Amino acid sequence: QVQLVESGGGLVQPGWSRRLSCLASGGIFSNYAMGWYRQAPGKQRELVARIKSGGMTNYADSVKGRFTISRDNVKNMVYLQMNSLKPEDTAVYYCNAYWAPGAEYWGRGTQVTVSS
Repeated sequence: QVQLVESGGGLVQPGWSRRLSCLASGGIFSNYAMGWYRQAPGKQRELVARIKSGGMTNYADSVKGRFTISRDNVKNMVYLQMNSLKPEDTAVYYCNAYWAPGAEYWGRGTQVTVSS
């Protein structure tokens, strides 16, 4: 069983930056593909960024060039650096760990609100 705890959310102004962190415990972190998802009010949860165990990354088109996902396999951490934030980035951001079907875990989420 993997536990994921997100941190770093909050209220930020448009154009500002924010870094989200996710601490994983209870599994072999380096085996997992790690991802950040988000869910805005009234919308479905969507993939923001993913980083595989080997370091390959992919991003939603809406965040390419602004967000960067990274991982530290020593600290069991995954990060999401968010730059040039927009009001439409407002959502609850969830950390995800995936190894195989039936071995997928979610954090409880952290709220990011982009507003002036």
